[in-house]
Amino acid sequence: HFLLTLLIPFIAALWLTEAVEIYTSGAVEAVNGTDVRLKCTFSSFAPVGNALTVTWNFRPRDGGPEQFVFYYHVDPFQPMSGRFKDRVVWDGNPERYDVSIILWKLQFDDNGTYTCQVKNPPDVDGLVGAIRLSVVHTVQFSEIYFLALAIGSACALMVIIVIVVVLFQHFRKKRWAERAHKVVAIKL
Repeated sequence: HFLLTLLIPFIAALWLTEAVEIYTSGAVEAVNGTDVRLKCTFSSFAPVGNALTVTWNFRPRDGGPEQFVFYYHVDPFQPMSGRFKDRVVWDGNPERYDVSIILWKLQFDDNGTYTCQVKNPPDVDGLVGAIRLSVVHTVQFSEIYFLALAIGSACALMVIIVIVVVLFQHFRKKRWAERAHKVVAIKL
């Protein structure tokens, strides 16, 4: 009975505490010299308010210490020094549970893992979202490009079909008009 009395408040505290869930794309490939949006969204049981904080960090692929990228608390705070100074901008919307950033002018040494940590009190626990960025010379052919090519081809095919049908109808009406004109000329 004594043990149960001690466990009830502990279980109640665990029941009321929820974790922030983070969602990222996992892996991103981008071309050297371009800009990339590092997408990070979250879900929280607590309403988003002024207590929300977002921290972005970076760990190089070849190892080394974790580096600060970006911080958000009511307003975005860009780094004042370091590799990301003047190269990162806030692109999130906390009301839509989006805490994404844009990294400008990618360089090959930007290869690595970017982490997105969100705290929305009382939801402060949860896993950190991670994005593995690969900066490359050219982007490889992927499913997205295949999908875009398929949709573009289907649209082009539909346009061609519409043009053929319209031209067919136009020439058919023209041919009927010529026949009707001949019939009228014969009757006269």
